[in-house]
This record gives sequence, structure tokens and C-alpha cells, in this order.
Amino acid sequence: MAAPVRDARDLAELSLRSRMPPLLTDLYQFTMAYAYWRAGRHDEPAAFEMFFRQAPFGGGFSLFAGLSDCLLFLRNFRLTEDDVAYLQSVLPQDTDPAFFSFLTGLDCSAVSIASVPEGTAMFGKVPLLEVSGPLAVVQLLETSLLCMVNYASLVCSNAARFRLAAGPAVKLMELGLRRAQGPDGGLSASRYTHIGGFDLTSNVLAGRLFGVPVAGTMAHSYITSFSSLEEVCPRTLMPCSGGDPVDLVSLAVGWLRRVRQLLGAESGGIRQGEFAAFLSYGIAYPQNFLPVIDSYSVQCSGLPCFCAVALALCELGYRPVGIRLDSGDLCRQSVEVRGVFRRCSDHFNFPEFQSLIIVGSNGVSEGSLAELRQKENEINVMGVGTHLVTCSRQPSLGCVYKLVEISGQPRMKLTEDPKKSTLPGRKAVYRLMDSDGRPFLDLLCLSGEPEPKKGVSLRCHPLGQEPPLCVTPAQVMNLQQKVFINGQIICPLSSLGESRARAQTSINALHPQYTRLEQPDKYPVCTAHTHTHTFTLFYTNTPSVTFRHFCFYRLPFLRSSTNYSVTSKQEASAPSCCLAENLSPRRGFGKYH
Repeated sequence: MAAPVRDARDLAELSLRSRMPPLLTDLYQFTMAYAYWRAGRHDEPAAFEMFFRQAPFGGGFSLFAGLSDCLLFLRNFRLTEDDVAYLQSVLPQDTDPAFFSFLTGLDCSAVSIASVPEGTAMFGKVPLLEVSGPLAVVQLLETSLLCMVNYASLVCSNAARFRLAAGPAVKLMELGLRRAQGPDGGLSASRYTHIGGFDLTSNVLAGRLFGVPVAGTMAHSYITSFSSLEEVCPRTLMPCSGGDPVDLVSLAVGWLRRVRQLLGAESGGIRQGEFAAFLSYGIAYPQNFLPVIDSYSVQCSGLPCFCAVALALCELGYRPVGIRLDSGDLCRQSVEVRGVFRRCSDHFNFPEFQSLIIVGSNGVSEGSLAELRQKENEINVMGVGTHLVTCSRQPSLGCVYKLVEISGQPRMKLTEDPKKSTLPGRKAVYRLMDSDGRPFLDLLCLSGEPEPKKGVSLRCHPLGQEPPLCVTPAQVMNLQQKVFINGQIICPLSSLGESRARAQTSINALHPQYTRLEQPDKYPVCTAHTHTHTFTLFYTNTPSVTFRHFCFYRLPFLRSSTNYSVTSKQEASAPSCCLAENLSPRRGFGKYH
């Protein structure tokens, strides 16, 4: 008999194994692994970095998410005999059969991972993960790791922006499963939007696997399925404190007459089917009564019918929850509904009506949440679906996975577009903070370089065409930590709640100019002096490193008020702090001032 599943984490890991087998990758990962193996290079020590180049949605930051899945995937990474047999059928026929024996024994027992904590606010070009180990293995991991981080971080960041737009007072509920990109997209969205700041999900499986609080109301189809009071069955409900069952239909009909008199509502506007649906649901869930009230007309039918059934439930000792609005001007309607609740509370002396909640939904976007915050409204919970889970403003984060070192030697990517070039060498990442504890700069240093000290000034070089900075941090945080060594997870996996709390703390710590939804300031990311000199050596010794690459990464840090150009690669070989002495004014080169 199979061992019983102990908790949600066991279920989550089992779910991951089924969703992320080792073959969920690109074919060229296996062809490259074969070429490495064929050349005898498969065991060379190598290091890759994962990062994104630019924050999504035109914003100033991205939240990092997906780490737990990455670590569980690595721990369970192993090709089955069936996997290898399939690879034999799709790889070129002249592939050496011995390679498939090599694949059969492949695992991540020699792989190590350094990572920033899940839920941390991150910025362009700053490494999220460093993956080190035998070249063939760490190359094979590329696509799978990117798959687990790209969407997770994107939708988590989208959720954080929705939270910033809504403000802290309104609860946010994720309703996007039916709109998501497939079952796994829907499941991931429910999980990572919770980390990003959403409070609830409608996704039952996300609650089972990850512990996300689940909630729900009802669909319009439930309302429209009823047409008359004769369809209400059963018709009675026992009072909350016990006793003989009461005919709730008759009780609510009496309350409806009184509500109509109070509100001046015409009896001809009442939809009997809607009234019957509310009664039937109230009898089924008297303590969880929260219907959608706009199937026909809020003012003429939905709201009076709700009040009548809710008052009947209150009379029997139950506490109805509230209503949902799913169309029209949500702000205006919520104010009108709240006014009716207060009138009922005062007129009928039922204080429970003061605490009824109002849920809003209807194609909610980041922009509409921001507008909602600016207008008068009485909405307690907003349900968000399509624009949240599909990340409609930007479909991909664009994380990349690049080689930075092999056999102890730094490596970098060069392209026709210098902005897509990479920074060579393995790195340590530090977040520098001011006296208020707010981050003001992320510093990339070479691994093994002395870490910056609080209270000690340092010179650093921003990425992009900006002058060098001299800064004195009040506090220094080492962002990266070893989380996976030689095939073993060496630190406890963050719970969903821990990652969620870290995300909110990380965002709240940032200066507001970096978290603005529109046109935020660019957060400074800098390299230390030694790292700058490493790039200078690349410029000197690598023919394919062009002047444009050098200018993009390094020359702007050294400029003065004069327009300068590098006269030769030999001149560029000096340490960067002295490089300006080897620059001479000359026409025909770009300006850096």
C-alpha cells in the first residue's frame, strides 16, 4: 500500500514531479549536452546566472518567485529508462549509444545553487540564481529553471502592482482559473498571486496544494436556473440556536414586503426566480450567504431580495456575509448598496447589516483598481481574473540563463546589441541601505572580493551611461545565499506565508519613487571596482569585445565634462580608476557626459 500523503507540501512536490519531468525542456539542451560529452567537456565546472534585463509592466521592480519549485525539481532530477529510450528516438541517428548510458546515470548530485530569497524585490541585471556544477548538467537545466521562474515571477509582480494600485484596505481575490493559460498556468497564478499580495483565490486545488485561502460566491447561472418560489426545496430552516424548523420562504416574503416599503420599490420589479435562488442558497448556507445581485436589476430586484432573505436569516440568528456586484459602475453601486444596508440596520434594528461586505468584480485591471482608490466607494473585496493571470500588459518577464564562468575562467555573451551582453564572472550581490533601512543601490562584486562594509565609503559604477558613484551604506545585506549544495536542499523551503510576508516587506522597504506604477525612477545597480577591471581586461584581450560594448558597460563610469574616446585597447588595460588618464579628446566618437 502506498504511504499516505502527510501534508500539502507532500502533495505539492508530487504535483511538481508530474508537471515538471526532466524532458520538459528544449531539444537543443540534449544536443549540446551530447556535444560537450563527445568532446570530453561534460564534467568541466561551469556557472550560469539567471536574471532579467528590465522590470516588467514599465515598473521599477520585479518580485522573484519559483525558487521552491526549482529546488524540488533539482532534488528529483533523474531521467528514467523510458525518457532515455525516447531521446534515442529523437536525437540524430549517429549519436554515440554510450551517451545514452551517460544520461541514465545523470542527476544533480554535483550541482549547487546560490539564490536570493523567494519574494525579494529585484532589479534588472541582478542575478536571481547562480547555478554551478558539471557543464553538461547545468546546461540541461536551463529551460526547466527558466520555465519555473519566468511566469511565477511575472504573475507575482503583476499581483504586487495590483496590490499597490488597490491600497492596503481592500481585500483582493484571484478569480483567474477559467481565463488562465492552461491548468498549470491557472495553478501557478493562484499560488504566486498570493505571494504578490492577493488574499484569496477561487482555485480549490491551489488551496489543497499550497494552502492559499479559498473563497467563492455564486454564478449568474445559479440565479437564472430558478423561475418561481415553488422551486425552493427544502423550504424550512432550523434557527441557529436550535428549535423547530421555520418556513424561511414565508418569513422572507414578509420581510420583502417591509423592505419594499422602506425603499419605495415597486413590487413589479421583483424577479421571483432571483428571490427563489437567494432563498434556496440561504437555506443551504445560512452562515455563508453571499449572492451576486446583478443578474437582472440591482435596485429593482437583486438588492431588495437579498435584504429580505438576509433579514430573515438574521431573525433566525444567522449572520449573512454580503453581496457581489459584477457589472455596471461598481463604485456608485457600492455606495448605494451600503446606504440601503445602513437604512435596514437602523430601521429594523439589525446591527449585522452594518458589517455586510461588498465584493466587486467585472474585468478588473490595474488601472481600474487605481481609479477605484480615487473614487468614493464601499467595496471591501475585489475579484480579479483575466488581466491578472494572463499578465495582459506584458506576457513574459524575459528571464535569461547565461554562462558566466567555466573552469574558473569568466565568460560573457557578446551580441550586436550591447544591451544584451552579459557581465562576466561569478558574483556576490549586496543590497546597500541608507540610515532609514531603505535600499538605495544593489552592488555586484566578483565572488571572493571583500564585501562592502557599513559606514565605509566605496566607489562603484552604475550599469548604463551614468557617472561613477561614491556611496557610504548604513547597512549592507548579502542578497544571495547557498540553498542547494551537491544535490541537497540545505535550508528550509519558504512557506507560502513566509514568501508572501517577505514580498510585502521587500516592497514596503523601497523608496516610493521605485514602486510608482507609472514612470518610476530607475533603481541603481552597480558593479564594484574589481568587476569593472575584469571587464576592462576582457576588452583588452577579447577581439570580439567592441568599443560599443565597452562604452555601454564601462566608459560612461569614467567620463568627465570633456568628450573622450578610447584611443586603443592597450590604453583600456589600465585599472578603471586610472583609465581616464589614458583617454584623449578626439573627434568622431560618441559623447559621454
